[in-house]
Amino acid sequence: MLDFHKNHQLLLVTIFSVFVLLSIIIAVIPAYKMQENNEPLPGDEPMTEAEIRGRNLYISEGCVGCHTQQVRGIEMDKVWGSRPAMPSDFHYYKQRMDVWRQSPSILGSQRTGPDLTNVGLRQPSDQWHLLHLFNPRIVVKESIMPAYPWLFSYEEAPAEGSVTIEVPSNFRNSTGTVVASPEVLDLVTYLKSLQQAPLVAEGASFIPSRAKPADIPDSSGQELLPDGASLYSSTCAACHQADGMGIAGAFPPLAKSKILNDQDPELLIRIILQGYDANPEFGQMPGFAALLTDTEIAAIINHERNSWGNSAPEIEVEQVADIRKMVEGL
Repeated sequence: MLDFHKNHQLLLVTIFSVFVLLSIIIAVIPAYKMQENNEPLPGDEPMTEAEIRGRNLYISEGCVGCHTQQVRGIEMDKVWGSRPAMPSDFHYYKQRMDVWRQSPSILGSQRTGPDLTNVGLRQPSDQWHLLHLFNPRIVVKESIMPAYPWLFSYEEAPAEGSVTIEVPSNFRNSTGTVVASPEVLDLVTYLKSLQQAPLVAEGASFIPSRAKPADIPDSSGQELLPDGASLYSSTCAACHQADGMGIAGAFPPLAKSKILNDQDPELLIRIILQGYDANPEFGQMPGFAALLTDTEIAAIINHERNSWGNSAPEIEVEQVADIRKMVEGL
């Protein structure tokens, strides 16, 4: 037996070993998995040197404490972004600084100030950002954000090419022209870069925009399903991609998916109807119950279950209709 009450060295070694084991299981493995299973969204560009310098200033000045960058999948967060945040949005932030240092966290922990996910689209003006940083009350009277005047200087004869701002007299404490420092210009460059990358795929759009195809009966009078491949391209390919491989850290692959290849299609149909937001490794999928008919859903599922290496029985429209009734009755 372990004699912890007498053998203090054994007790200390055991405690330390349990601590290391739990740290690996709870922190190291999930962080490594998230870092490796992540790709940038199409059109998302690597950070420039100026943006990296601006991000570092953003962190060192404490902005990260009050401003978040994590749009949640709830109604009140829709004002901050066009969609909920996903791991791929932070792909370039998750690159290690060096062997010993992980990338800094910029998600924030308090919502004291507005979320900055899409501030580059909401406020594209350099002058607005510079005035806001010099003294937030210049542009937002009710703001409780601290001012950062040390990022600016007063100069009687600004050098050629200097970036200046017009500060109202009641916000000035010296004479001369207010000149923005190179550091604050980098910070503004970083803030303007905060824009959600669009969800794009060749020949596809994230939200379906098409005329609903008519159901065409064959010569025997049986209803034929519409073209599932075309419906997938216009409805699903923007996220799951035309080859069904998805985007790591954003959208799961459909190729050789256990859910798609399940003999029972109920879970798959429910996901398409209701959406899915249970896996933190991927983005939120919206429900398509109001956008797709039972016939269209059946056509898409049959295409997915027999493409990209998948092999599963085709489903009938009636199966979708039955599960829709169950979902609507909940």
